[in-house]
Amino acid sequence: MLGAVIAVVLLASGDEVTPEQNPPESSQDASSTPEPSFSFPTELPTKLPTLPSEFPTGLPTEFPTDLPSEFPSDLESLIPLAGDEVPYHMLRTGDCFDIDAAHPGQAAKRACDGPHDAEVVEVAELEGGYTTDTALRNAASALCRPILKREAAEQPEGAVRGSLVQYPDTVGYRLGIDNVVCSLAAGPGSGPRKLTGPLT
Repeated sequence: MLGAVIAVVLLASGDEVTPEQNPPESSQDASSTPEPSFSFPTELPTKLPTLPSEFPTGLPTEFPTDLPSEFPSDLESLIPLAGDEVPYHMLRTGDCFDIDAAHPGQAAKRACDGPHDAEVVEVAELEGGYTTDTALRNAASALCRPILKREAAEQPEGAVRGSLVQYPDTVGYRLGIDNVVCSLAAGPGSGPRKLTGPLT
């Protein structure tokens, strides 16, 4: 602002101003833009602020003991399933179940001595850093293939016509679900063909 006032005074007095008379920082043409300049303090403060005395300085030593006891203690109670349905990853070796296409990722547990779609022959565990559903599918298939082939060969001819490999998607795997359920089935998908007894 001071530079603008000085220029007005010089013009009003009629004196000619040459570029040599202007200091370097004031010899700008009208089209240039001023450059910002930054400065940093060269000294650090010697005294840092302190917290008021009423602020606590330590961690609490007592924690509440009167928390509600009705918190669920297992995953099964967190997932609303109908009666005998369980998430596939909670099946165990020897469990028999029906498949319902309307509820993917779930299985309806059945008695093995009655009609059922499939029976779990092995529950394996994924290990590794899988980041895609395709990678998980390939790893799960590789885990189950030799087990299912061996178990199918031990069954009476025609009793088993398919296999089922259930595995988590990438979201489930990141959450810690790493079970792969390897099952033998009466046939591909659910349908009129059922297993009617436990596998041998």
